[in-house]
Amino acid sequence: MNQLPWTAQEKLCIRLLLKPAKSLTYYLQIYAFILRYSLQSNLSLVSKLIAGLSDVPTTGISDHLAGIRHARRIFDHHRQNGYDAFVCNSMIRAHVQNRQFDEALLLYRTLREENHSPPDNYTFPFLLKACAPVSSGPAARQLHGHVVKLGFCSDLFVATALVDTYGKLGDAKSSRKVFDEMSARTPASWTAVIVSHAKVGEVDSAVELFEQMPSKDTASFNAMIDIFTKLGKMDIAHKIFDGMPSRNVVSWTTMISGYCKNGDLDEASALFDEMPEKNLFSWNSMIGGYCQNKQPRRALELFREMQFTSSLVPDRVTILSVIPAIADLGALDLGCWIHNYVRRNGLDRESSICTALIDMYAKCGEVKKARQVFSKMPEKELASWNAMINGLAINGCAKEAMEVFMDMRRRGIKPNDITFIGVLSACSHGGLVEEGKKWFNQMVGYGIKPRVEHYGCMVDLLGRAGLLEEAEEVINNMSCAVNGVVLSSLLFACGTHRDTQRGQRTLKKAVELEPWNVGNYVMARNMYAAQRRWGDVEELKGAMRKKGAKKEAGCSVIEVNSRVWEFLAGGKIHPAWELIYRLLEQLQTLKEDYDGSILLSGVILFDRWKVLFLFRILDYQVLMLDLLGTPRYLDRLLGVSESQESGLGQSRGVSSVAFGG
Repeated sequence: MNQLPWTAQEKLCIRLLLKPAKSLTYYLQIYAFILRYSLQSNLSLVSKLIAGLSDVPTTGISDHLAGIRHARRIFDHHRQNGYDAFVCNSMIRAHVQNRQFDEALLLYRTLREENHSPPDNYTFPFLLKACAPVSSGPAARQLHGHVVKLGFCSDLFVATALVDTYGKLGDAKSSRKVFDEMSARTPASWTAVIVSHAKVGEVDSAVELFEQMPSKDTASFNAMIDIFTKLGKMDIAHKIFDGMPSRNVVSWTTMISGYCKNGDLDEASALFDEMPEKNLFSWNSMIGGYCQNKQPRRALELFREMQFTSSLVPDRVTILSVIPAIADLGALDLGCWIHNYVRRNGLDRESSICTALIDMYAKCGEVKKARQVFSKMPEKELASWNAMINGLAINGCAKEAMEVFMDMRRRGIKPNDITFIGVLSACSHGGLVEEGKKWFNQMVGYGIKPRVEHYGCMVDLLGRAGLLEEAEEVINNMSCAVNGVVLSSLLFACGTHRDTQRGQRTLKKAVELEPWNVGNYVMARNMYAAQRRWGDVEELKGAMRKKGAKKEAGCSVIEVNSRVWEFLAGGKIHPAWELIYRLLEQLQTLKEDYDGSILLSGVILFDRWKVLFLFRILDYQVLMLDLLGTPRYLDRLLGVSESQESGLGQSRGVSSVAFGG
């Protein structure tokens, strides 16, 4: 490495390189400066340049690996001049930081073959960090041999890295052996060996080591909390958490994630609210926890809170957590905002995010936008093809779904079980009976054993076509256990095609399997009612009362100013519920001539009897909230004072309505 004094150009260059990470262009300009003044022999400058390029911020850059590629190009270009261990370590570290683990290990092997400067004690921790993610036990053992040969066994950081790597590879025995041979240990060494025992299920050994630990730091407490949260023993985890002398963000977040994974959202939310300091990882854990536990509305509310109460910027993890919640609620406006955010921040080249967007748009009924995202993807993974096929299928676009499937096959992409669920669903929605049968039979040729979902699609396909005998035969010949969804599908088809005898057989099986499922009773009741068998209808009602079965209240959803409101039948959740019901009463009492009409938010409603026919009472509530966002129609229907109108405030500005229930 060059010694001082440095030239003026070298001093200027190092000052520029020590500034916080800039853009790719910034570092390439510095490299041009180095070449212009022939400074490439200054290995300190080269090392700093490699580190800077490998750490270029990815925001706004379409290719997030551009920086590391330029760094490696510069490293290789000047390698013949000879590098010391410091520069080589910088390049190895850069590969590891960018998750290019194989490249890091390969570079080390190449440098040894070229007889560059021998590795030092800083080389091995970087290399060992590359072994676990690629599950390379042989590479770890080979590096261990080099450590012994070069005399670095007594180095505290190298030994700790070995303990940690063996533990992550699931080799607790080797991890413990290295730990026991250490002449001195740090809290990091203790934590690494504790985690290694826990990873292979040796929890008692982990606890014993933790108790023997002479000086426990926050990281060791966090490791123990993580162990017990993964085991579902939240009471023990909370006891350790309460006993911590000091906590950091990781401590709180680990507890929150543990409660979320165990379904205790109230406790997770309480801890989240108590956190003295939150980072993006904390917010992501809580938002993701709501999504995992089927609470999309609360997930979106927390996402909005993060935007308004913190300066944190959503990252890819946040986006991947929020998009499914948007899809579940049909909050299309928020979905469009997320999509624009993805584009602005250069995340629209990530396959996982694009796949989530395709799924979101499809579930919101925006097939055209889903196809646009799909067509613009630079590289399509199998999951992306599956999302597009399934998205088209659920929207009834059977022909288009099959076209995408055929295009996928032409490109040599092998379908999996998820693909065939989409294909069979498309055939079901499109009435493509023979094609559905063909692809169901060809699944075996792709090495795919039919799952209950595939059988369910076939039963639905045959049931819709009126081929009830074949549908029942499919159920009887299933290679896996039948579930309630499959039986409900056949029961519904029996009602549609008035096959009462088969329906009774199916109902009996469905009730035996799922006695709590009210939907089966309702479908059977409708089947009897369609044939005016009122005695059977009353008998079923009595059976429902006897079992204490009650039909769940329907739910409708509306998005107002990017906020999602849910309405249950008779619900009074919305702050303007009194006004909504007043407007509902006014609408129900309207008396117009049959040739008169009132334009309501793009829907033509005639007299009150037609209104009652067109909309269920539950959907009235959603419609009323729509009207609250449409002043010119509201004023015509209902006199609202200025004070009342100002009270509505943010309720106005409705973007989309989704009826359901």
